[in-house]
Formats: sequence, C-alpha cells, structure tokens
Amino acid sequence: MKETRTLEYKETVTNTFLKTVSAFANYQGGQILFGIADDGTVKGLENTDQACLDIENKINDSIVPQPNFTLSVQHDSKTICLEIQSGYNKPYLYKSKAYKRNDTATIEVDALEFRRLVLEGQHRSFEELPAENQNLSFTVLADYLHKITGIEKFDRDIMKTLNLYSDQGGYNNAAAILADDSTFPGIDIAKFGENINIIQKRATCHPMSILAAYEKALALYRDYYQYEQISDAERKLVERIPEAAFREAVANAMVHRLWDVPSHIQISMFDDKIEIVSPGGLPGGISEQEYLSGRISVLRNPIIANICYRLKIVEIFGTDILRIRHTYQHSIRKPIFDITENAIKITLPVAESAPNMTDTERQIYQLLSKTIAKPISEIMPQAGYGKSKVSSILKTLEQKGIVTVDGSGRGTKYRLR
Repeated sequence: MKETRTLEYKETVTNTFLKTVSAFANYQGGQILFGIADDGTVKGLENTDQACLDIENKINDSIVPQPNFTLSVQHDSKTICLEIQSGYNKPYLYKSKAYKRNDTATIEVDALEFRRLVLEGQHRSFEELPAENQNLSFTVLADYLHKITGIEKFDRDIMKTLNLYSDQGGYNNAAAILADDSTFPGIDIAKFGENINIIQKRATCHPMSILAAYEKALALYRDYYQYEQISDAERKLVERIPEAAFREAVANAMVHRLWDVPSHIQISMFDDKIEIVSPGGLPGGISEQEYLSGRISVLRNPIIANICYRLKIVEIFGTDILRIRHTYQHSIRKPIFDITENAIKITLPVAESAPNMTDTERQIYQLLSKTIAKPISEIMPQAGYGKSKVSSILKTLEQKGIVTVDGSGRGTKYRLR
C-alpha cells in the first residue's frame, strides 16, 4: 500500500512526523504507521513500548492545542499505528506553524488558509465576518423578496432576520455579496463556437449582486439552449439542456464556493455541453462519495444558502446533485462531476434520448462529441477496450447512422452525427 493524503509511513520515531500530526488534525484526520519505510516495506521497531511513549510525549509537548489521537501496536510486525482525529479547536500548530497535506507531502499552510482554519476553530464562516464596505444598497435583493415572498417593506429588521446585519458588526460579507454593487467575484460566462478559439459571446457579471449575475447567466442559457417548437398550432418549449439542471448547478456554485478566493464562477457554454466551475473544493467533513450521493450536506455558506432557499433558487439543502441527475434520467448522456482540491466542475451535456444500442455501443457513444472529432487512440483509453473491439463498435455505430467518420487512414476521426 502506498502513502496517501491520509496515510504516512515513518521508519523511525523522529520529530518529522509532528508536521503531519498538525496536518491531519487541521483537516480530515489520518494515520501514521511507524516501523514502515517510505516504499511500504515493513521494518519494525526495536522497542514498541518505548516508541509509543516517545510518540505520545512528542505530541503532548509540541502540538498546540493537543489533538485527539490513539496509538495501537501490531506486535507481530512490531509496528505502531498513530491515528489522529480531525479536531474542533483549529488551527493545530507545530512550532507556531500550521500544516496541511498536499497529496502525500506535508506543507505549511499559507496566510489565507491559516485564516480559514482560525475561523473554523471559532466555528464561524467567512460570510459572517463584517463587510469592509458598510455603504451598501439592496435593490436586487428587495425586488427578489417582493416577487417571491410578497414582502412589501424592505428594512433593517428584514436584514437582521436574514442574518445579513447585526447591531454589533453591521453588514456582513454575505450582505456584501448580495449587495447591488458587490465587489466580490461574480460569474464569468463564455459561449464558444466550434472550438475554444472561437468565442461567440463573453459576459463578465461583475461588479453586481450575485443574484443579478445568476439572472444574467440564466438569460444567456435560455438564449442558446431553449427554443419553441410549433406542432399542430401548439407551442412547446424545448430544452436542449434541462433548465432545472443548469439552475441547480449555478446555485450549487454560489452556495458552496469559497468567497475569499478572488476568482469568478466560470460558465463555459459549448454546442453540446455547459461546464460550471466553482472555486473551492469540497467543504471539510464530507467525502466525494457522500457529496455525489447527496446523503450528507455540509453548507460552506449557510447564510447565502438560506437566502437562496427563501428565494426558491434552490429547493432543499443537499439535494442539488440528486436533482441534477434526475433531470437526465431519460437521457443517454449524463452529467459529469469533477472534484479536485481547489474546484468543483459540473458538466451538463445536451440531453439525448437513447438510440437502439448495446451497452458497449452506448459506452463508446458517450465518449464522442458532435463538434469535436476524436481519433481512435483517444477513445481507447477511456473505453478500456483494445483497438480491434473499439474499431468494431465504431463501425457498427456508423452503420446505424449514429457516428460519422472524418478523414481516412491514420487521420481517421470519429464524431456523433
């Protein structure tokens, strides 16, 4: 077994493990196995009882505040497992510095990350902090509240009810994000043509209320992905990409993004898909599997989330991913959720009903695009099949009129018809 973000090996007991103790306590917790070399080879320790005592003393003497941890000895291999819990009194410091894991390495956090740890230790969020600018107006928010909830009078008491204002601190950052002339990052939208070198339309929604930016993004979506179809004197609205999915994805970015990162939410519109990228990975305390399953909801920005709920921008907390998937239940193309340490990207493809295909044909179909032709060398690694099988499937799809072939010989490429 190799080292991971939550697992580290130490052949001997030296002070170097203390940085990793800080990192695990500051974030998702983890294990340090003593008596094992970096390559995973079991070496064992001469005296496990003394080593346990040394480990415990080093942690108690060097980590402030003291983290929760347990020690267990594997007598047959003469190794020790140190398990560190993610703590509640962050930041956990070693020599006055806080650390985090970067893949399998342990590094010192920067000033911005340190500030986040301090807020987390105080059980506060960035949106709760007092806004730098207290001269704010809320025309967009007031109009939203009147339209959705029927509120006629928009005053300071309403702002207090929404947790946007307090007598002690004034307006907070959540209020500044929703304000008419918000200087916080907004939404950057680009509509591309045949490739990323052709930009048909560009709109940077900033500075403005995030609610206004949301409405502008929705308007651009409707321009490109909705149209009316007339059949037997009846008008039918056709959505190439489900509007409900787009709404949920953008709202997800607004509610879960890191607002202290000077980066816009990015929406890239293509002929066959939309990509929404939100700055900031998953909130602490939730795994990728839990996020995608919708079983657990951890709100990074609860004030903004609550307001979006009141304004019916989001439906029920924690169901956004499930709702996005539900809108594609009859489509052969499904949404893709790409989660990294610093961003979440949701890809919404054009919804398509499934042609008559086998499971393997459908798998290759989902790897292809209508606008970008791919050579077989790009399709094979994603499909997990050999060249002959992929070639055979592509030929069958071509015969069914589903796939078109561009070029010939080594230059042959495939795309959806």
